[in-house]
Amino acid sequence: MEPDTHTVTKRDLVQRISDSTGQTTVLVRDIIQRFLDEVANELVRGNRLEFRKFGVFEVRYRPGRMAQNPKTLEKVPVPPKRVVKFKVGNVMRRRVEDGDTKPQFASVAPAMGGEPGGMTPTSSINRP
Repeated sequence: MEPDTHTVTKRDLVQRISDSTGQTTVLVRDIIQRFLDEVANELVRGNRLEFRKFGVFEVRYRPGRMAQNPKTLEKVPVPPKRVVKFKVGNVMRRRVEDGDTKPQFASVAPAMGGEPGGMTPTSSINRP
């Protein structure tokens, strides 16, 4: 049986990140929104986004096809379209399977001057 789940909104995440980092909710909200906008922009351009250990977002082309209306059994054309696919990364998959809610990094370095574990803020972004 599935545990009780609920919908978590962007506002919830903004508040949680703001509380844990000491940054204002306005700043956190703006950063998250800019991040989401950039992800969407790259997908619109047809680019693949890889976040190591988390997963990969990519756009795939679905060709047009003939489908059938289940009520009337009438054949109807379905136009081709582009769809976003997400493939979960190995660390994310294991965390979800294990129910592990611990953050990947125990803390965020003060003022984003450096990341724990020797990572830089752009090290997990696949740049050309």
